[in-house]
Amino acid sequence: MSLLPAIEQTTDPNPDAAIIWLHGLGADGNDFAPIVPELRLPPELKIKFIFPHAPKIPVTVNGGYVMPAWFDIFEMDINRKVDTTQLMASAEKVRGFVDAEIERGIASERILLAGFSQGGAVAYQLALTYPEPLGGLLAMSTYFATSETIERNPANANIPIEIQHGTLDPVVPEPLGIKAAEELTALGYKVQYRTYPMEHNVCPQQIGHISAWLQERLG
Repeated sequence: MSLLPAIEQTTDPNPDAAIIWLHGLGADGNDFAPIVPELRLPPELKIKFIFPHAPKIPVTVNGGYVMPAWFDIFEMDINRKVDTTQLMASAEKVRGFVDAEIERGIASERILLAGFSQGGAVAYQLALTYPEPLGGLLAMSTYFATSETIERNPANANIPIEIQHGTLDPVVPEPLGIKAAEELTALGYKVQYRTYPMEHNVCPQQIGHISAWLQERLG
């Protein structure tokens, strides 16, 4: 299976860690690529950042308009009726990046997944089903769309999960972030839940927390 197109950035010519970062609906890998210098990571962290581009598909809630999307959304109510078959297929496509980094010699424990909105739903699916232990999962302004169907792998039973959500989010309301945190905690995962007085976006305080979390995971 060929890899999706992606933007790659490295903080060192010989990275020993990787972060695969998934964008939200209608965006692409360029959405979060500019965040790397804003993280102000110490030079001793040698990280490869990978920002894949989702394929373009018709999205039902947007009148069937074709746009970058990890999966179709049928309804935008609080229960988020989505195409879970497409979601799982996207998780498999992104899994190719994880596999490739491991084949390149990066330890699985030094590979982290990050996802915003739709990308976060895919990241949940991939991180909790991956057969080797990963270094962490960052879920931003997102929801756990496959909570009732996911076949979790015990290899990632102890994966550190950082959930961040805006309290004023009109696109993915905060109760969806809270629900994900509660479901994961009930399943025994270690979850850190943070909120910010923002809408469906990323704020400077949050970037600082992301930087600290990455340094904790990879330092």
